[in-house]
Amino acid sequence: MIEMNFETARHNMIEQQIKPWNVIDPVALEALEAIPREDYVISAMKESAFTDFELPIDCNQVMLAPKIEAKILQAVQVQKTDKVLEIGTGSGYMTALLAHLADTVCSVEIHNKLSQQAEQKLQNEEFNNVTFVIDDAAQGFADNETYDVIVLTGSVPQLPESFKQSLTGGGRLFAVIGSAPIMKAVLITRISADQFSYEDLFETRVPALENAAQADAFIL
Repeated sequence: MIEMNFETARHNMIEQQIKPWNVIDPVALEALEAIPREDYVISAMKESAFTDFELPIDCNQVMLAPKIEAKILQAVQVQKTDKVLEIGTGSGYMTALLAHLADTVCSVEIHNKLSQQAEQKLQNEEFNNVTFVIDDAAQGFADNETYDVIVLTGSVPQLPESFKQSLTGGGRLFAVIGSAPIMKAVLITRISADQFSYEDLFETRVPALENAAQADAFIL
């Protein structure tokens, strides 16, 4: 049996999946090349780590498709001085990508098992700039801090206002907003204390964050 060359597979993923989806930012591409995605999938699926679809992880959750993760990185433009909030640790792969680029990351996960697994994986990769928090943060994370970047790794039918208010001036927030079959990936940037810009990035479908706030029903 021929052993898989993960470095080659990772490079091919970037060339054949990521770049054709118009991800061209060199900083994002370098992070995708540097972080071993195969270390964050369940062991039985290591050879599927670079395929173009969501992969199952524990607690009935999934790992986002590589091109979605790449689009997130390109959109939020993480800087070395940035303080990042991630809602939904999941496998820990996006956490590692963000930690590779940022000053600090606070990653919040509702499932204790996933949080502990991710923390162990990032310790193995010698990341020391991540704080792991176990909490239900789908409707907001009340730590009274502000962040340069906020990433929601699951969709929300409607975006809680508190996430926008947790952005610093110039801060960027990535979220997939809507309900199936209509969801949009959106980048929100804080322009001033009470002004925000909104950019529709692409249409997609990803699983919702657990306990996400439901959209208001339309009543005739």
